[in-house]
Amino acid sequence: MRLVILGDGGHSRVIQDMIISSGMGVITAILDDRYPTGFKDGGIVFAPISFVHHLLKRNTRVVVAIGDNAIRQKIVQQLDLPPKVFAPIVHHTAVVSSSADIGNGTVVMPYAVINARAQVGAQCIVNTRATIEHDNEIGDYTHVSPSATLAGSVSSGEGVHVGTSAIVIPGKHLGSWSVIGAGSTVIEHIPAFSKAVGSPTRIIERIAK
Repeated sequence: MRLVILGDGGHSRVIQDMIISSGMGVITAILDDRYPTGFKDGGIVFAPISFVHHLLKRNTRVVVAIGDNAIRQKIVQQLDLPPKVFAPIVHHTAVVSSSADIGNGTVVMPYAVINARAQVGAQCIVNTRATIEHDNEIGDYTHVSPSATLAGSVSSGEGVHVGTSAIVIPGKHLGSWSVIGAGSTVIEHIPAFSKAVGSPTRIIERIAK
């Protein structure tokens, strides 16, 4: 499989390493607006993101390798490509239940766990050693950070950021574009566009997308 990577920051470099180490495909292009003129190096095309439309050949998939949820959504919406163009990327050490569902463009990092009947939306990031337990329903563009744990039957809207090592107890809902601070413990539902921190969490800020 030929892969076109959108973005060339730190998160992208992690994904590039994943692809290479796991043999998931061949990276044919890395597109970022820091490369406005375009060039080729080592057989890989470097060009602005808009150049992606010239690279969609047979057996070519796209990975949006940008860590910021809102920017990732903006780019996907602006490109207006068919959803099937975006490849899910799952590291070979991740454990994903056969009954779980992973959306187009979602990236599952090393040693992550996605358990039975969990549904993870499109363009999500399930980061290193994150755990998404059974029957979760995770909205598009959500980032579950390293070592975070979503216990059984947790749900989220779109664009949620769950910080490193945060814990969400069973059955709680995280509203769209909410932010859960690193190391926090969520024991109540979190409203949309809220920032919550602490153990247990408390709302400290209303945030704009």
